[in-house]
Amino acid sequence: MAVVPVLVGTRPFGSASAEADGGGEPPTIPPAPPPAIPPAQQDEPRRIGTRRSGSDRVFRAVLTASGVGVLVVMATVGLFLLARAWDALRVAGWGFLTTQAWEPDSGNFGIAAILVGTVLIALVAILVAVPFSLGVALYINEFAPPRIKPALTSVVDLMAAIPSVVFGLWGFFFLQGHVTGLARWLSTTFSWFGPFQVPGTDPTDPLATATVYTSSTFIAGLVVAMMITPVIASIMREVFSQAPVGEREGALALGSTRWGMIRSVVLPFGKGGIIGGTMLGLGRALGETIAVYMIISPVFAIQWHVLANGGSSVSSLIALRYGESTPFGMSALMAAGLALFLMTLVVNFVASSVVARSRSGASS
Repeated sequence: MAVVPVLVGTRPFGSASAEADGGGEPPTIPPAPPPAIPPAQQDEPRRIGTRRSGSDRVFRAVLTASGVGVLVVMATVGLFLLARAWDALRVAGWGFLTTQAWEPDSGNFGIAAILVGTVLIALVAILVAVPFSLGVALYINEFAPPRIKPALTSVVDLMAAIPSVVFGLWGFFFLQGHVTGLARWLSTTFSWFGPFQVPGTDPTDPLATATVYTSSTFIAGLVVAMMITPVIASIMREVFSQAPVGEREGALALGSTRWGMIRSVVLPFGKGGIIGGTMLGLGRALGETIAVYMIISPVFAIQWHVLANGGSSVSSLIALRYGESTPFGMSALMAAGLALFLMTLVVNFVASSVVARSRSGASS
């Protein structure tokens, strides 16, 4: 019987030539050498890597210098205030934190009253601004039609650029005259609540309404609330927009309503942004100057009654007494400014850490 050769490659399996090659395995063909690369192209990746590493080093150096520069400026401000306030702090001692009166030239001065007034104004502003900001942020993100959403976002962001003196004028000439009725209603309805009490005043007396409930901590807090609302709303809106789309759609697919989805997905995810925005707004409220100065009547005594005429804040005190102070009185004002600087610095550092956590996606 004739043997039919089987072709493997170019040689028949079992042929004499295959047996001569040893065992019938076909010879291996060596691969073709790679094409030669010109020396200029061989050096190109190395030059690109060198350029990138050099640019990265320059960029890193610029960022490091910027961060260090900010810290140096802050430290310089703090050291300047401390140096200028040292004479007053040396005379007042720890009594600077417990004395209510402000008479630096007689040696009887302290920031107890003005610190309490500063905190009360900031608390009123936060209590009004946070719910308002939360509603604005949720409406823009969740309910506003797509065609007006960019316009609303721009309006809210631009409100943060309005000068504080404009808010002060609005509060003094418009808001103050229209909010005294609300202040009287709060004093009458919630008279059991200590801060809403106005001792020695008959809330039903029209003359008392026109004189007692004006220039109060409550009105100053409302004006400051309108100033910090855009800042808080912008931060909340930015964080709410980063809520996972899959979790939103999953909640809606399981039968949840729009409000149920917001309550179970958006608000828990944006908790860090809510806290961070609130604290950043608090930092601005603590240091607000001209608007408070235009509205409030300074009283150098601790006054917990936010609806009554009078109040105080550190920033308005500095603006009020700066032009008429003696050298020692100026040192006392610098000491008050140092206390406000440290308090605001702490609030902003805490706010920055909370906002950083919310941006990193830490919703737990």
